[in-house]
Amino acid sequence: MKGLFNVRHITDKMFNMNITRLNIFMALLIVMCQPMYAQLEKPAPIRNEILIKHDSYILSFNREKLTPNYVAWCLTPNRVNGPHKRSDFFDVDPKLPGKYRVTHSDYSRSRLDRGHMCPAADNRHSKIAMSECFYMSNMCPQSHGLNVGAWNDLEIQCRSWANNYKKIYIASGPIYDSPRPRWIGKNGRRIAVPDRFFKVVLMMGRVPKAIGFIYPNQNVGGDMRDYAVSVNKIEKITGFDFFQQLDDRIENKVEDECNPAAWGI
Repeated sequence: MKGLFNVRHITDKMFNMNITRLNIFMALLIVMCQPMYAQLEKPAPIRNEILIKHDSYILSFNREKLTPNYVAWCLTPNRVNGPHKRSDFFDVDPKLPGKYRVTHSDYSRSRLDRGHMCPAADNRHSKIAMSECFYMSNMCPQSHGLNVGAWNDLEIQCRSWANNYKKIYIASGPIYDSPRPRWIGKNGRRIAVPDRFFKVVLMMGRVPKAIGFIYPNQNVGGDMRDYAVSVNKIEKITGFDFFQQLDDRIENKVEDECNPAAWGI
């Protein structure tokens, strides 16, 4: 009987080991079968852009308007809850050719803010990231009321989503409706003042979803939902192709929808 017990014990142990190995194999198989996206936040290439990769965001710079076409980044709780505080030191972007380097003083006396596209509070995880998000290439001339008001509220909401969903993909930038925008700047530099601003947000997971927002470049009130639009609408306005790495079926579905309730707003 003792020998039989030992055989059963060994058999049960081997069976449990095989089950464990099978579970590990299945878990690895599931992970391997998931689509792998490198820089999912990065839109498709834009004609005549200057594409720059900084520590924690990607920037497409417009040579004519001296503002970004877009700034894109992946936002996670680690970025949001880091220890680093605002540097408030606005600086030229050393990765731009000299003639495109906007300076802090170019905005002086314009009565417009140096409005972050990738906000400082999204870069608290790294001293380098915090410093680089204050490059002037990440700025647009922005109404003070919008910068500290509704736009700031949207940035705060995005950080809340990052904490809830663990990872979201964002692209943000200016919209120019007029072929002859207002300009600011000094020493021959002409920085175009946007008419509006956009932001697109994607959450991947069991049920992927996306949403867009458009705000006029002025002090606005109202509900955040009043400014919500589909990603497709922003693509039609800007000509940019967002989240282009996604399978077409997923991309078409999430970019067609505008469902603020699904985002808890």
